[in-house]
Amino acid sequence: MTKQVSIDDLKELFNKPYGKDAPSKQKWAEFYNNDVTFIDPTQETKGLDSYVAAQEKLVKRCDDVSLETHAILINAECGFIEWTMGLKIMGKEFIYPGTTRLIFAKNGLIKEHRDYFDFCGPTFGPIPILGPFIRWLYAKFIS
Repeated sequence: MTKQVSIDDLKELFNKPYGKDAPSKQKWAEFYNNDVTFIDPTQETKGLDSYVAAQEKLVKRCDDVSLETHAILINAECGFIEWTMGLKIMGKEFIYPGTTRLIFAKNGLIKEHRDYFDFCGPTFGPIPILGPFIRWLYAKFIS
């Protein structure tokens, strides 16, 4: 059986306003292979259970999480989603603009999910002393 993931499916998965629940494991399983590989700037996991656990861990670490989709491109082999993630932690909001690349298996389900975003800038940038150091360090890499 082949399932074709649609733009509407991805909009449903990749939009979560503050105060709303994240998708359940059953919802992820509709679109993700059991052996999905998940990679982001902080981790790499293999398997649907590990992917769901990573999502649940993020939600539990934060007071609240939001995800807003801005653009989606999709074809038979891959999909790209441009998004903004908001994390509320101890009364502060951290904003992470990013992109997800999805690779589809022959069965049409997602076999690889890779997130691209700047973790350090939004996380450490607002912190006194550390923020200016992070900006200085970034400048050294791009100058």
